[in-house]
Amino acid sequence: MYQRLLEHLTTAVLLLDGELRVGWMNPAAEALLAVSISRVKGMSLDTLLGCGESVDSVLAKARDAFHPYTQREARITPLNGEPLTVDYTVTPLSADELLLEVEPRDRLMQISREEALTTRQETIKVLARGLAHEVKNPLGGIRGAAQLLERDLDDPALREYTRIIVEEVDRLKDLVDSMLGPNRMPRHEPVNIHKILERVRALLLAEHPTITITRDYDPSLPELSGDESQMIQAVLNVARNAVQAMTEAQVEAPELVLRTRAKRQFTLGAERHRLVSEVGLIDNGPGIPDALRATLFYPMVSGRAEGSGLGLSIAQSILHQHHGLIECDSHPGRTEFRLLIPLVNHLTGDAS
Repeated sequence: MYQRLLEHLTTAVLLLDGELRVGWMNPAAEALLAVSISRVKGMSLDTLLGCGESVDSVLAKARDAFHPYTQREARITPLNGEPLTVDYTVTPLSADELLLEVEPRDRLMQISREEALTTRQETIKVLARGLAHEVKNPLGGIRGAAQLLERDLDDPALREYTRIIVEEVDRLKDLVDSMLGPNRMPRHEPVNIHKILERVRALLLAEHPTITITRDYDPSLPELSGDESQMIQAVLNVARNAVQAMTEAQVEAPELVLRTRAKRQFTLGAERHRLVSEVGLIDNGPGIPDALRATLFYPMVSGRAEGSGLGLSIAQSILHQHHGLIECDSHPGRTEFRLLIPLVNHLTGDAS
């Protein structure tokens, strides 16, 4: 009966002998580590988890002292090669038996980051709207006064100054409007994400013919519900940002990978979705400086001298209107932006 209970737990449980070799694991552990007990029975824990001496020494100490021990946010690398962040607890059952409980933390940490990102984005949106209101009101007065002044000026040279005032006011108004992102709500219609990516690919190749753009599509991905023109703008903003970063860094063989995948039972913010579309844009550029990562999606923040700092902010705003978000992982030589969009019709609530 006890084994049946352990087999139905969602927590990964492993039973180790006194030499820290695997004697048994429940199905949750098999799923987490992507192995079967028949394959790893008798294998050392170090080989199975790729954890080095740190975890082994902790387990050996718990065994020798006959005292349970818990470690938070430990890094392990199972046999499949995908690193995991886990919490684990070791409980000695006897001199020759230890019970190891492993809880994955990566997804929980990612959810926390997503919630923080969503909260920051909403705060930025409120601040931008307030700023736009405070700036656009006096701009209208300045523009009107300049036009009235122009009527009373006979000297063409002086009229040139008033025209400059009007033009600069209009430019500033456009900049403020850009900070606010799309000025209309998205029209939710069936959209083929691969059609959007092909449009973006054609535009990028026309602008930068020397860039290699590789397609890695999942053809089984269903249509999503969204606004095609806004989605093109969001993907293009992210992709163009990547291409410009590679161009300015003079990468020897610049490459951008467009990848699509489906994720099942995926949590975005506080909501769990049955199916989510993941659009990955991966480049081999210089990476994003550490100083910019925390503020990457803020308006007016850019790592390029000629950048406006609005492209990623607008893209994130569009994704939020589609109940999704943008994630980013970056290090020198590889930067990946992931656009995550629920595959559900938010007008009807039906899964696509």
